[in-house]
Amino acid sequence: MDQSKTPLYSRLVGHAEGEPLSFHVPGHKNGTVISEKGQSFFKDILKLDATEITGLDDFHTPEGVILEAEELLTDLYKTEKSFFLVNGSTIGNLAMILAAVNEDDVVLVQRNSHKSIMNALRLAKARPVFISPEYHEDYAVAAGLSLEAVESAIQQYPGAKALILTYPNYYGLTYDLKSIIDLAHRYQIPVLVDEAHGVHFIAGDYFPKSAVELGADLVVQSAHKTLPAMTMGAFLHFQTERVAMSKLEFYLQALQSSSPSYPLMASLDLARSYLGTYNQADLTYLKAELQKFRVSLEHLETIRILSGDDPLKLTIQSWSGFELQTRLEAKGIFTELADPHNVLLVLPLLKKNMAHYLQEAADKIKKVVSNIPRRVSHPESKLTDKGISTLAASYKEMENQLCEPIPLEEAAGRVCAEQIIPYPPGIPICLPGECITEEDIQMILYLIRKEAKIQGGEYLHAGKIKVFQSWRI
Repeated sequence: MDQSKTPLYSRLVGHAEGEPLSFHVPGHKNGTVISEKGQSFFKDILKLDATEITGLDDFHTPEGVILEAEELLTDLYKTEKSFFLVNGSTIGNLAMILAAVNEDDVVLVQRNSHKSIMNALRLAKARPVFISPEYHEDYAVAAGLSLEAVESAIQQYPGAKALILTYPNYYGLTYDLKSIIDLAHRYQIPVLVDEAHGVHFIAGDYFPKSAVELGADLVVQSAHKTLPAMTMGAFLHFQTERVAMSKLEFYLQALQSSSPSYPLMASLDLARSYLGTYNQADLTYLKAELQKFRVSLEHLETIRILSGDDPLKLTIQSWSGFELQTRLEAKGIFTELADPHNVLLVLPLLKKNMAHYLQEAADKIKKVVSNIPRRVSHPESKLTDKGISTLAASYKEMENQLCEPIPLEEAAGRVCAEQIIPYPPGIPICLPGECITEEDIQMILYLIRKEAKIQGGEYLHAGKIKVFQSWRI
């Protein structure tokens, strides 16, 4: 198929150029009814903000240009069926898990998964078995799973109905996903992969292999993270007989908006075409520009540049990731995330001769780091290996249970009643139903001291955490 085509975007442009008179929703009437304050930025984009009128197809039962756009996506990734998502990878994770997992099913789950995975498990009322990830010494963060850990979990829970993985992690670190997929398939266990940060992996051998290429059954990708798509734009790929397509389609319709954003879908169409037309000349140019950027920073003595598996992820390690991020923002450089040791930059997927701001950014970074303390020689470990673990209380048991806030220092051995999630990266420290350990408490206190952003934890500002009244371990 011709990946240069953009059927949905082109049809929207054609519709707008016909200067139609709108007597349908939305209320801005093709951008003619709009606040004067918003005209400079919104007037043109609202011309594309249409709805399911004649010629523009229907997102939930596509037969025209949306179907054609999704068929181009399917062709690009060589799947059985690929879908546009308008509610982000979050909705893809919810849909694929609800489609693959029934109530009380045992599900093997990578412990450092995104909160949307955990929410989906709760909605499904599954019985999650968490597998702790490997610890990456250089980054001082949780990485991927080992084959041995997954094999041990399968041996302990041979009736598991799904294996849910995250690949790559937020920092672009990968692991031996192919061997894990092959292992799970030998036991007829479907593999569901949150590949939010790997949508661009099929662009060439400069990148790791995609979970799609490695044979995962269902894969969710955030198109907006590294492709030129609007925020909340994502893809879901289906290539399996182990999960019913009909169930997946039901949950996609049930969970996604019945009034999808056409500008967002058009941006997915454009982003797919951008990736589908990426060629060797583009890759050569990208390699050269990213290498120049990296080399310009590697000699700086107060920071360390980490080399991960995904070249679009560049991690700067310093004595304090949070403080370095603050200083960079003061100079107009806004990074993806900071943790106690690192700052993560997501670099652009450039095409040949495309203008960029990498040298400007390098010059500013040099100035910022010229007067900061030297980084610590080796980051301190703050990751607890929980091995293979389950919830102390099931999702059913947690319903209608009373909870109470207690001092963090007294919470070890109690059952957590809320999510505690540093965000980004959105990986939970504590989940409802999990037994709180002393190591969890120390990690939470450590992050509070570092002024990390934490979602959940209604009473953390007062040094307390919510637990269930009726459970003590």
